[in-house]
Amino acid sequence: MERGTGLPPVAAGAAADALADLPPRLRKRLDGAVAKVAGWQVTREEGAVRVAVDADTSVLLALTARGTVATAAAVRCDCLLAPACLHRAAVLAAAPLAEEAEEEAEEPEDTEGAGDVEGGGRPGESSAAVAEAPEPSQRPDPLPDAPAPAPAPAPAAASAPPAPGTPSDPPPLSPAVRQAAHALWAAGVAVLREGAVASTLPRTGLLHAARSARLAGLHRPAAAAVRAARRLGEARAAEPSFRLAELVDDLAELLDLARTVRDADPADPASRAAAHRAAGEARRTYRPSGSLRLYGLFTEPVVTASGYAGARTYALAPGGALRTLAVVAPGPPDRARAAAGTRVPGGAALSLRALGRGAGLIATGATVTEDGRIGGGAGLRTVGAGGADWYAEPLDALWRRPPADQVRAVLAHQAADPERRPAGSDLLFLDGTVAVRGGRPVLVPDDGPPVLLHAPDERPELTYADNLRRLAERPGGRVRLIGRLTSDRPSSVAALALAAQDGARHDLGLDRLPPGAAGPTGVAAAPPPAPPLAPPPVEWELLSRAVGRTVAGGRALAAAAVDPELPGRLVAAGLPTAAACARALAAATRARRPDRLGAMLPADPDAFATAWLAAALYSAAAAREFTATAWAGRTSLSV
Repeated sequence: MERGTGLPPVAAGAAADALADLPPRLRKRLDGAVAKVAGWQVTREEGAVRVAVDADTSVLLALTARGTVATAAAVRCDCLLAPACLHRAAVLAAAPLAEEAEEEAEEPEDTEGAGDVEGGGRPGESSAAVAEAPEPSQRPDPLPDAPAPAPAPAPAAASAPPAPGTPSDPPPLSPAVRQAAHALWAAGVAVLREGAVASTLPRTGLLHAARSARLAGLHRPAAAAVRAARRLGEARAAEPSFRLAELVDDLAELLDLARTVRDADPADPASRAAAHRAAGEARRTYRPSGSLRLYGLFTEPVVTASGYAGARTYALAPGGALRTLAVVAPGPPDRARAAAGTRVPGGAALSLRALGRGAGLIATGATVTEDGRIGGGAGLRTVGAGGADWYAEPLDALWRRPPADQVRAVLAHQAADPERRPAGSDLLFLDGTVAVRGGRPVLVPDDGPPVLLHAPDERPELTYADNLRRLAERPGGRVRLIGRLTSDRPSSVAALALAAQDGARHDLGLDRLPPGAAGPTGVAAAPPPAPPLAPPPVEWELLSRAVGRTVAGGRALAAAAVDPELPGRLVAAGLPTAAACARALAAATRARRPDRLGAMLPADPDAFATAWLAAALYSAAAAREFTATAWAGRTSLSV
């Protein structure tokens, strides 16, 4: 028996219906009821989960075969007010959101456990896609003394290359599509106005708008809205996996895409094309890929705040593209280790972990998504084959690319549509020597600045943190590393897997490093100290923090988050565009207007959201440029 944290994942549509039957007088009490759910007892039954509100009342959630709640009708309360009761609505609002792969049945042949879930869009996962360059208001300042342009950014989607299948002169958007875009914008503004943890109602509004947007064909904005709603749930539940930077990115993408569609000019073909690109396509379309020859690379555990766990294996396909095989389903974090031992689909007598440790695989009848996920359909046939060492072809080529070039490619993909990022587009392949700074392991690459190594997930069920502690005890070892560069920690690398010069591989989230694993001969002389990655200007950090604090605390905190002297400091630091964004955000936050009777009304929410969006888009573009400059070893940061 568990408390409310054991609730199963619910589909976004079911969560959106949490308030559908609730009368207005009870909606005001929803936040208080959601806070109590954590103390209600949760009992697992066959095909269902029962939540005991008290001795006389319980809520029963009927589960699908994959352990999720598909519709609001599957949730019943036995109190007299049901279904228009607060108990049912609170349980639906408090439950984690099911991953989108669970909700969609686009590929009935896909039988990879619970679907190839990617953690709500976190690690990006294939053909290279070039990200769009930022528009003038997003683009870093070209020169320190450049004049500041208008702070309102042009939609990022407008400059993106046409998506596959997008006509050069698409038809005008229908009124239903524009209405859905307006609803998405309004829902995003409501979240920005209230803040991340202020109330449950803005999150539910996001889910309602996302469902309507998906029905209208706005797939990419709907996906961004669901991701933002998932982050809001993590923030409200104080999940250790919550990252404010991810919520900022998702909310900025949602508002940017919604505005692109909403403001599309029917008479302008370019504007219509930009709106169609912003709408996106339905995700996870599996396409036949014929035969594949795969070389296993590594395996990582997958654990999400929405209650999923499993494992994902990366493999190299012909032409240098990475592919992934995954088994992810609702379950606790310790399920990840068992999932890594699951056999690959298609009949091969080979586990995901064995493939990641160096085995090979031949697959026929394979289907692959645009982002590189291999489906497990009935037509898939697999057989084990010879693999390759990291120090041998074809895998060795991954490490021969200069680190600065790899970072540039990762940053370009970070600016692209999360649903279209190729598998492994966020990975770095580094050779170097282990050093220690302040008790933390540092990798000194052969060609690049030293970088701190951090654990991508510090849950005790995973071995990342323990392995990094062991690595810090062995400075001087030569290693070959696979890491992930994340937008919220650009000055360090999440360590995923490593190999010593003897070729032994270690998946840092699943294995425990044995003695001497940092090098072929144990501890060697530590490398000489070297300067770490150059940090971004302090003034820019202040603007970035103001953007994040606005999301965390809403408009009420935004006025205090923007220092009135910050625009002047940014101009003095050679960042006029940042100064313009800070000035516009401060003005929109504090601006108030009188009504007809002279009473002061709050600041215009749309103007406030537009100013925040300009600052968020600029901050993201500048962060990518700072990171690329630092990895290139340059000290002049012209952003």
